[in-house]
Amino acid sequence: MTTTDNTAGSVLDVEIDALRGGPANLSQYTGKAVLVVNVASKCGLTPQYAGLERLQERYAPLGFTVLGVPCNQFLGQEPGTSEEIAEFCSATYGVTFPMTEKIEVNGEGRHTLYDRLVGFADAEGHSGDIRWNFEKFLIGKDGRVAARFSPQTEPEAADIVAAVEKALA
Repeated sequence: MTTTDNTAGSVLDVEIDALRGGPANLSQYTGKAVLVVNVASKCGLTPQYAGLERLQERYAPLGFTVLGVPCNQFLGQEPGTSEEIAEFCSATYGVTFPMTEKIEVNGEGRHTLYDRLVGFADAEGHSGDIRWNFEKFLIGKDGRVAARFSPQTEPEAADIVAAVEKALA
């Protein structure tokens, strides 16, 4: 894929499959703001799915989406199959936002998507490896990382909402 200076380094040209198979086609989000979140179904932070879904409902009409990225690297807290993950998210939290295949976000098997994300520092200066489930990256309309938030930051926290609104402006 050829890129221009404006899109070089974009996370939206990374190839990754959707949770239920086939390409996730991240390029469809070009010109939109995307909150990429590594998710898990059996984590103490799993209730964040509810806040992520509310963000999706509130801002999707304005050109925003949450993108859930299942990962089982943190104490095996996402052990399910693609079907089990999809069913849990839908039945328990009413999740409507897109989700990718289950991937690794750290280590030698780190997916290219996270290779492009982890170099960006959050407000406290943390960059590098993902610390836990539900670490969040806001991707701007240009496909570049605009902000990073710790796993403990609630999806509807003022700083995330402000960053999403700025990215959509």
